[in-house]
Amino acid sequence: MKNILRTGFVAIGTLLPLAAFADNGSLADSGSGAVSQIGAVIRNATPVVVALALLGFFWGLAVFIFNAGDEKKRGQGRSIMIWGILALFIMLSVFGIVQTLQKTFQVSNTTIPIPSVNTNAIGAGGG
Repeated sequence: MKNILRTGFVAIGTLLPLAAFADNGSLADSGSGAVSQIGAVIRNATPVVVALALLGFFWGLAVFIFNAGDEKKRGQGRSIMIWGILALFIMLSVFGIVQTLQKTFQVSNTTIPIPSVNTNAIGAGGG
């Protein structure tokens, strides 16, 4: 069983980079390639995740305030607020770091240019 798992992990680790070649370059320009689709999902999910973290913070605040007499419930509310603040801090810090790196290296275009090879000129030299 241990050898099967090891072989499986080696096979996955070896073959996983081939998934990057599954995205056709012509599809990346039209926005219908696999990488473009994954990017679109991440781009659309980011505000939702930040909103959920903010909602979690306010939920913890409500639990903390409305259960002022119960120390156990106040502790739960405090814990929820701390996790909400931590999630917001991490997400917004990563966003800020990415923005800073983009401005530092002057990367404004998110479209990656795909190199191409001119195959029409091969063998056209004549003789």
